[in-house]
Amino acid sequence: MCSEVDHAAAEKAFEQKYQEFCQQIDDPNHKIGPSDFVHLHNHTHYSLLDGLTKVPDLINYVKSEGMEAVAVTDHGTMSSLIELYKEAKAADIKPILGLEAYVAARSRLDRDPAYDKVRYHITLLSMNDKGFENLCRLATEAEVNGKYYKPRIDHEIMEKYNEGIICLSGCASSEISVRLKNGDMEGAEKLVEWYRNVYKDRFYLEMQDHGHPDSPTHWDVQNRINHGLQEIAKKTGLPLVVTCDGHYLKHEDQDAHEILLCIGTASNLSDPNRMTLKDFQLHVIPPQEIIDRWSKDFPDAIKNTRKIAERCHTEIQLGRILIPKFPIPEGDSEKSYLDKLVFRGLAFRYGGITQEEAAKLSIEDCRKLLSDKILDRIDYELSVVDKMGYNGYFLIVQDFIMWGKTRRIIYGPGRGSAAGSILAYALRITELDPMKYDLLFERFLNPDRISMPDIDTDIQDTRRDEVIEYCTEKYGKARVANIVTFGKMMAKNAVRDVARVLEVPYAEADRIAKLVPDPIQGHHVKLTDAIVNTPDLKYEYEHNPTAKRVIDYASKLEGTIRSHGVHACGIVIAPDDLVKFLPLEVSAKGPLATQYPSTQVEELGLLKMDFLGLSNLSVINNALRMIRKVYHDDIDLYNVPLDDPLTYQLLQNAETTGVFQLESAGMKRYLKDLKASSFEDIIAMVALYRPGPMQFIDSFIRRKHGEEPITYLHPGLENALKSTYGILIYQEQFMQISKEWCGFTGGQADTLRKAVGKKKVALMNKVKPEFIKGAQEVGGATEEQAETFWNQLLEFANYCFNKSHAACYGLVAYWTAYLKAHYPDAFMAALMTSDMRWTDRLAIEIAECKRLGIKVLGPDINQSYGDFGIVGGEKTVRFGLAAIKSMGKALIEDIVIPERDKNGPFKSVCDFASRVDNTKFNKKSWESAIKTGAFDRFASRTDLLFNLEEIQAYGSKVQKDRASGQTDLFGLMGDAGAIPEPEIKPSPSKITEKEQLLWERDLMGLYLSAHPLDKYDVYFEENTHPFSVVSAENDGKQVIVGGIITSIRTILTKSNTKMAFVKIESKTSEIEFIVFPSLYEQEGSKLVVDNIIKVTGRVNARDKEGNITSEVKIIADSFSIVSDDKLENYQSTGARLEDPKDAPKKEFRRKKSTSVPENIAARLSENNGMTQTTTAKISSNREKISEKTDKNAESPKSKKDPANNGGATISSTKTSSEEPTRRVITPPADPRSQKLFVLIEDPEDTVKLTRIRKLCDDNPGFQEIILVLKDETGKKPMRMPFKIDASNDLINPLKALVGDSSVVLK
Repeated sequence: MCSEVDHAAAEKAFEQKYQEFCQQIDDPNHKIGPSDFVHLHNHTHYSLLDGLTKVPDLINYVKSEGMEAVAVTDHGTMSSLIELYKEAKAADIKPILGLEAYVAARSRLDRDPAYDKVRYHITLLSMNDKGFENLCRLATEAEVNGKYYKPRIDHEIMEKYNEGIICLSGCASSEISVRLKNGDMEGAEKLVEWYRNVYKDRFYLEMQDHGHPDSPTHWDVQNRINHGLQEIAKKTGLPLVVTCDGHYLKHEDQDAHEILLCIGTASNLSDPNRMTLKDFQLHVIPPQEIIDRWSKDFPDAIKNTRKIAERCHTEIQLGRILIPKFPIPEGDSEKSYLDKLVFRGLAFRYGGITQEEAAKLSIEDCRKLLSDKILDRIDYELSVVDKMGYNGYFLIVQDFIMWGKTRRIIYGPGRGSAAGSILAYALRITELDPMKYDLLFERFLNPDRISMPDIDTDIQDTRRDEVIEYCTEKYGKARVANIVTFGKMMAKNAVRDVARVLEVPYAEADRIAKLVPDPIQGHHVKLTDAIVNTPDLKYEYEHNPTAKRVIDYASKLEGTIRSHGVHACGIVIAPDDLVKFLPLEVSAKGPLATQYPSTQVEELGLLKMDFLGLSNLSVINNALRMIRKVYHDDIDLYNVPLDDPLTYQLLQNAETTGVFQLESAGMKRYLKDLKASSFEDIIAMVALYRPGPMQFIDSFIRRKHGEEPITYLHPGLENALKSTYGILIYQEQFMQISKEWCGFTGGQADTLRKAVGKKKVALMNKVKPEFIKGAQEVGGATEEQAETFWNQLLEFANYCFNKSHAACYGLVAYWTAYLKAHYPDAFMAALMTSDMRWTDRLAIEIAECKRLGIKVLGPDINQSYGDFGIVGGEKTVRFGLAAIKSMGKALIEDIVIPERDKNGPFKSVCDFASRVDNTKFNKKSWESAIKTGAFDRFASRTDLLFNLEEIQAYGSKVQKDRASGQTDLFGLMGDAGAIPEPEIKPSPSKITEKEQLLWERDLMGLYLSAHPLDKYDVYFEENTHPFSVVSAENDGKQVIVGGIITSIRTILTKSNTKMAFVKIESKTSEIEFIVFPSLYEQEGSKLVVDNIIKVTGRVNARDKEGNITSEVKIIADSFSIVSDDKLENYQSTGARLEDPKDAPKKEFRRKKSTSVPENIAARLSENNGMTQTTTAKISSNREKISEKTDKNAESPKSKKDPANNGGATISSTKTSSEEPTRRVITPPADPRSQKLFVLIEDPEDTVKLTRIRKLCDDNPGFQEIILVLKDETGKKPMRMPFKIDASNDLINPLKALVGDSSVVLK
C-alpha cells in the first residue's frame, strides 16, 4: 500500500513539473531552438533490412545537433530499446521508448488472404513504466496471436493495454492517413474519435516533414494527409506534431539505404520495379531545418514534440536480481534449505557415507564428518552466495540437474569456472573436486563484484529438450523462453551482398571479398580500417573503381542486422510472466524467444541458463546403455577411477580416435611423447593444445620426463606452478600466485585476472603497484623479480586458459578414453551412431574398428537396430539401419523394430513384406535396404531387386486381406486358404562388385562390404605417402598420394584457360589437389570420377597472405591413372617411401623463345594519355611446367634392387635417366617464394597500371608480384592480391612498359 501511495505522489509531482515546463515553452517570449524539437519517429537497423541507423550513431548525432531527447520506433519490434536506453543515458540524452506497430485490417486473429494482407501502421510511445509494460504486452501479443506476414495488433488490445502509452496517428500507412489519402474525411474523423476516446489526452496527430511544400522531396500525397490532419485538429482541438520517419541517419546514407532495401527484397539496384524510398527524404533531419520549415505556420507542432518528450519518464531498472522463487519445503527458507542440501552433499563427497545415509543427517552431524579445510571453504562460499542473494539460483540449477541424473540423462562434469565451487560440487552441479585440483571459487564468483553466477550446463544433445521442457513445466510456460540472436552483416558478407545488388560478376565479387581480412581471434576488422592497413585491399580500393564503390557502400552497411535467430543454448527463466519484463517474439523454430539478446537479458537481472547439447555425452550415454544390455555392467560414470591403468595405456599409445578433445593428429603426436600418467597431465594438454600455448608443450613434456630442469623465478611461485612443472598455464595459477605471493584477496585476484585477460589498461595500471608491492612485502621478492613476473604475466594473458574449464573437458575426455579402453565395441558403436550422417568420420571410425579387431558388419534386417549396435557377442558391430538413406529413424524405430520385437525375426523377405506396413516402408525404402545388404540373409541383391514388384504385391495383398478380416477365415481353413509366397526367381543379369560398392557409397556414404581400393593396398603402401602427411607441418614439401577420384570442379581463369580442383579419397580420409591450366591442358582427360589415380605434387597450406592455415591442399606437378593392367604387373618389394622432403628444384620445359614484337613493345611504352588498356597476349613465350612421369615409381624396373642398393628405401623424387635433356632454372625449392618486383615511377598513371594488371591476368601462376610505388616520400612496396607466372611472357612486356631496370625477379 505504501509503494502505491509513493508512486501516486511521484506521478503527481512529475505532472506538476511537466505543467511548469509547458508554461515555459509556451511563453510568447520563448524562441524555438534545436532543443525544442524531438525526433519521435525513427527506425534503426533492428527494423530488419529496412532501417540503416545504428543506435550509438543516432545518439551521437542527436547530441551534436543540440537536441536533448530522441525516440526509436522500430517496425513491429522493441529489440533496440535497451541499447537505446543505455546509450542515451550515457550521453545525457532522454530516451523515448517506442514502437511502430502494425494494425490488422480487421481482427488480429483473422488470416484471410483476401482481406488480411492489408495492415496499417501506428506510432506508440512509452510514457511511463506502466506504459512500457503495456508496450511489451502489445508487441508480444502481436507476435504470439497476431502474426500474419507481420506481427499485428488490433483495436481490442490497443484499448486493453492503452494505459501509460502516448499514441501518434502514424505515417502515410496508418489507418487515419489512408482514409485522408483516399479523400474519406468522414472515415478518418471516426477513427480519430476512437483513438481519442482510448488514449484521451495522450493522442496526437502526426504530420510528416516530406509533406511540407518546402521539403526537398515534397510528396503531394503526404501533403494531402497533412492538410487533412490540420483540418481535423481545428475541429477537435487535438494537438499536432511533426515527424520525419527516419530510416537512415544522414542524407548521404540514402543510396546505402536503397542497397539495404535491395538486399532485403533480393532485387538489383538497376531493377526499375524494385521497392524504393528514393523519392522521400527519410533521414534524421537536422532540427533547424524542421524549425525553418514549420515554425512560421505550426510552431506548436514543433513544441509538442518536446512536450511529449517531457511527458515520457520510463525508467528501466538494470542490474536487478530477478531469480525465480524456488519451491522449498514448508518451514525452510532458501538459505536453510540450500545449507541442508550442501552439507549433506559434502558428507557424501568427503565423509565416507552414502547419499542415502547423508540425507538423514542434520547440518551439525554433517559438519562433524568434514575437515577444517573443507569447512572453511564451504562456509566462505555459502556466505558469499547468501550475501549476493543467489541461494535460489543454486537451488534451481541443482534441481534440474538432479532431475535429469535420476533419469539417466548424461550431464557434463561442469563447464567453465563453476567447477571452482565446492558448493556446486556438493550439490552435484559439478563432478570435479575443486580442492583436489586447486580450482578457485573467485574465478567463478567474485565477492568484490556483483554479477550473476554463470553455470553453463553440458547435456547429451539427444535429451537437451527434455530438460528445457522440465523447467518450462516447473516454472510456467509464460516464464521460460529462448533468447534471440542477431546475425549481422560483417565485412566480407557486406561486400558480397552489395556486389550482388550492384550486379558485379560473382568471380570479381568473390575476389574482392577474399581480400577483406579474416577476423582476428574472433574480432572483425572494420572495412574502414582494412582499406588503410591491408595492402592488397588498399591497392584494390584505390585503383579499381568497382571495388571502391562496393567497399564504400559495404562500409556503411557493415554491422547492420541481417537476420534473427535463436541462441543455440540459452534460455531465460523469470520470477513472473516474462512479458512484465521484456517483449517476446515467435522464433523461426517455433518457440517463444525474447526480443532482447542474451547480454541485455542478463543486464535486466533475469536468470539466463545455457543448456549446451554435447554430442560426446550422447555417445557416452549410448555406450553405457549397450554396456548394460550386453555386458550387464552398470557403470557409475561420475565415480570411475581417475588412475585407471588401461585408460592411461590407451592415452600413452595415442589410440585416441573418437576420444573427446584428444583425437587430432597433432594431439596424438604429443600424447605419445607425453606418456600421460595423471589426470593433471590431461588437463594440461587440453589447455596447452591451442594456438599460442602450443609453443610450451615440448618444454612441458621434457620437464615431465626430467629432460629439462624445472625452474622458478622465485621460490614463492613453486606451490602454484609445481603441478605444471614450473610452466604458467592457467588463469587460476596466477590468481593463486597473487594471493600467496602478493597477499591479494580472492576478489582482488579475480579483478587482476580480468584486467590482464581483457587488456584493461587503466585497471592494470591501478593493480600493478599493488602487485609489485605485495610481491616484495608478502612474497619476499625483489622489485626486479616482481617486475619480471608482471611482464611475463602480460604476455601470458595472450594464451592463458581457465583451468576449471580445461579440467571439466579433460574429465569428459577421460570418460571417453575409459569407455574405449574397457568396452571398445560399445564405444565405437555409440560413436558411429553419433556420426552416422557424417560419412568422412564414419570411414575413419570403421578403419579404427578394424585396427582394434572389431568387425563392422553390414546392415541386417534381423540383427540391426536404428543405431549401430553390438550384435552376436564381443568385437562385432552391426551397421545401423537408420544410417541408410530413405530409411529414417522414425521408420526403423517406430515400425520395423517394434514388429520384429513383438512377433520375432523375419523368416523371409516375403514375411517382412507381409508384416511391415507397406504404406510406410515404400519402394524407395525397399530398394535402399536391398542395395545395402539388409536382406542378404534371404537372397542376393540382384535377385531381390528383380523380384521386388512381386514381393511388394504379395505384402500388399496379405496386409489388405488382414485388414478386411479374410486372414482370420483362412486361418480356420488351414494352409489351403493361405496366400502362397512368390518364388524368388534368379535375375537374368548379375551386378558387378563395383556396382554393388557404388550402391553402398550412394546410400550409406561409404563402402562397407569391400572398398574399391582394397586391391591397391600394397601398391599404395609402397608407392605413395599416407594422406596424414598432407598437413601444415609439411607445407612446401613434395608428396605422392593415391586414391579414388570422388569429385572434380573446374573453373575458367581470367585468361580463359581451365584449371581443376579434384578431391580424392583413401579408405579413411579425403584430400583435394589443384591442377593448374598448363597441366590440365595436357592431362585433364584423365580426371574422371571413380578413376584410381596417383598424384605427385607440393603441399600447400598457405593463404593469399602467405600465412600457414588449416586448409591444406596439394599443388599437382603430375598425375597418372593406376590401371588394372599396371596393378596386375606390379611386383611388391616391401619398401616404403621416405618421409616428404623439400620439393626439388623446379624444372621448366621451354618452347623456343621469341622476342617481344616491336610494335607491341612500342604500344606498351606509350604514355601519352592513350585510352587503350589491353595488350595482345604473347602466348608463344610462356614457360610450360614440365610434367614428370616418374616412371621409376610405377615400373617394375625401378623397384628396390637388393644387389644395387642393399634394400634401401626408394626415394619419391627419383627420375629416369632416359628423360630428354631440359633447360633447368634453379629458383628456391618452393616457386611461391620467388617474387616479381615492379617499380612504378608514377603511381597516378592509371593507364599504365591497367596494362600491368591485364598482363598479370594473362599470366596466372603461383608467384607473388609486388608493385613498388614511388612518390615524394620514397618507395612503398604493395603486394598484389593475385599470383602470376613470372615467365618471359610477362617479364618482357613489363620491361618494355616500365623499363628493364624496373623489373626484378628474386
